[in-house]
Amino acid sequence: MNKESIAKKLNTNWAGRNLIYKDETGSTNDDARELAQEGAPHGTLVVADRQITGRGSRGRSWETPQGTNIAMSLVIRPDAPPDRISMLTLIMGLSIAEGIEDALIIANDEDLSKSTKVYFAGQIIAEVRNFPQIKWPNDIVIAGKKICGILTELHMKPDNTIDDVVIGVGINVNMEDFPEDIKDIAGSILSTTGVRLRRSQVIACCMKRFEENYEKYRQHYDLTLLLDQYEMRLINRHKLVKVLDPKGEYEAIAHGITKTGALVVSNEEGEEFEINAGEVSVRGLYGYT
Repeated sequence: MNKESIAKKLNTNWAGRNLIYKDETGSTNDDARELAQEGAPHGTLVVADRQITGRGSRGRSWETPQGTNIAMSLVIRPDAPPDRISMLTLIMGLSIAEGIEDALIIANDEDLSKSTKVYFAGQIIAEVRNFPQIKWPNDIVIAGKKICGILTELHMKPDNTIDDVVIGVGINVNMEDFPEDIKDIAGSILSTTGVRLRRSQVIACCMKRFEENYEKYRQHYDLTLLLDQYEMRLINRHKLVKVLDPKGEYEAIAHGITKTGALVVSNEEGEEFEINAGEVSVRGLYGYT
């Protein structure tokens, strides 16, 4: 992977057109923020082959080994109200899921909507979707394994208007070995599908999808035009989940999302309510998904 191989595959108007490539960096989010402060245009993309001090959600570290994964950060200069910016994280999650599927189809020319049946003692006990799904709000999952993390950072001007938004993305593409503390949860495109992809192709497909989805978002500054796309991939939809609320954990049925990205759930009494990312998190009843 290099700048030329990525640029050659890009098919966008603005997403990734100002492309910065680094063999190694501390954090692509930090690099993107610095470029934004220097006046980098909307759609500037920073990509690194190796990332040493990347950040994940909730203060976790996200290291990107050389030659296997994708670390990239996109600079956005939105004209949306500040209270609508959090939806960009969900939009990027959706775009990454769609982009990965596009790249797999290009490489494999197969229908990824099919599922793999899991048997035990001659009985089907589960069906695993082979195509990329979303665990609300923005974790990308294939075959029950998290293969992507997203971190969105909003930067404001002194007058309390938006300066820029940096969306950092880490995708495990061809990684085969995982640290002991995350191997039960984490996977890669290769480890879950058996397909080794060109990282430049994955980046190009994801940027194309993000550009398309961002333009849909701009029409209403919400997810109205993206709900069907998102909910089709929502791995917990119509399933019992565990809501990890600081005020106390509880079980609920997940139904879908609102046009502003909240997860709609119902409790044992059938009462529906909305939960927002950042306040609570959701897990499967018996594990990560």
